[in-house]
Amino acid sequence: MSQHTRVAVVRGLRTPFAKSGTVYARLTALDLGKLVVAELVQRSGIDPKSIDELIFGNVIPSVKAPNIAREIVLGTGLPRSIPGYTVGKACDSAGQAISSGSDLIVRGYADTVIAGGSESLSDIPILFSRSFADALMKASKAKTIGGKLSAFRTIRPKDLAPDAPAIAESTTGMTMGESAEKMAKENGISREAQDRFALQSQTRAWQATESGRFKDEVMTVVVPPSFDTIVEKDNLIRGDTTLDGLAKLKPVFDRRYGSITAGNASPLTDGAAAVILMSEEKAKELGQKPIGFIRSYAYAALDPSDQLLQGPVFALPIALERAKLKLSDIGVVEMHEAFAAQVLSNIQWMASKKIAKERLGLSEPLGEIDPVSINRTGGSIALGHPFGATGARIVTTVCNELQRSGEQYGLVTICAAGGMGFAMVLEKE
Repeated sequence: MSQHTRVAVVRGLRTPFAKSGTVYARLTALDLGKLVVAELVQRSGIDPKSIDELIFGNVIPSVKAPNIAREIVLGTGLPRSIPGYTVGKACDSAGQAISSGSDLIVRGYADTVIAGGSESLSDIPILFSRSFADALMKASKAKTIGGKLSAFRTIRPKDLAPDAPAIAESTTGMTMGESAEKMAKENGISREAQDRFALQSQTRAWQATESGRFKDEVMTVVVPPSFDTIVEKDNLIRGDTTLDGLAKLKPVFDRRYGSITAGNASPLTDGAAAVILMSEEKAKELGQKPIGFIRSYAYAALDPSDQLLQGPVFALPIALERAKLKLSDIGVVEMHEAFAAQVLSNIQWMASKKIAKERLGLSEPLGEIDPVSINRTGGSIALGHPFGATGARIVTTVCNELQRSGEQYGLVTICAAGGMGFAMVLEKE
């Protein structure tokens, strides 16, 4: 980061997150993105003409609106002179959007950037088989009825089966859940430990919601187009969760020997989140009081056939070195909860002397993290995980928690498909 330009997180906002197929079932990722950006700009009071760029993350793009960022600009009444581009980095797409916006500001190419992400798992594109798609193309080009019908002569019933987007790693053939099961077994993460962490996430998310903790970072959505449904809270949080209840759930990915259940994993979720980034100078000029500043960030990756979701462990030492800090300096820690097994595995590796020496090239471990000390307002297990949006949710939460707690430094870590990991250090003014 430039010694002369600090990037301020001026404000962050998200829609309530919702279980896929429920209150946002008829909305697209674009719809959700437009809702949150329009509300964020209105709440901030900034002049829309001052926005230099809009960057948005999205993991499952629509063929009708592949550049969701530019479509948000065009669909919200923002000046059409604002360019926008979309990034896709699996579960860290919003993190990539934020770090890309930060880079623009540091280089002096922008003063104000909106960055975030959106996802609708209710609106997954369903594809046809290649044979049926070819037949449709031939039929569309045929000039006669006979020609159109002849295009389908070779089609068999199996060709009509829908082809949903892949959820497995292309290199290993394993789903993320199966990879998390592998991590739980190899690292000795017990079912009880996973369930206890999941209970902590649910309890804290419920308490944070009931106490009004999310009031400034969660908007109310009056669901279009009928506008007869009002969504004020995340609908995935289960305040009545108990350890006994979690223990009764059956494993999902390894039904015989597994430990990962629907209760200790993040659910399929719809939602959107965004932040406003400014140069420190611009924020002061406009009288905006930042909720935090980006001190450093880093990305890393490992072979997906190894332990897929350990990427944050490799990104963290780079981010800390760039921030000139140690893990012990961090007061607020937020780790994305793809699975309880993944979080506990990350924490285990961060404290391991063997991993530090053999995998990270360090003489000492990164440091110990008490699972009880992280994710003070719950995490993705309870709140949900719209793939493209989670990074913006967590950055906003960390910044607000720094303001509340008085701590100086905060940390965000996110694991992502493909063996990737992200770490960002944030600080209070």
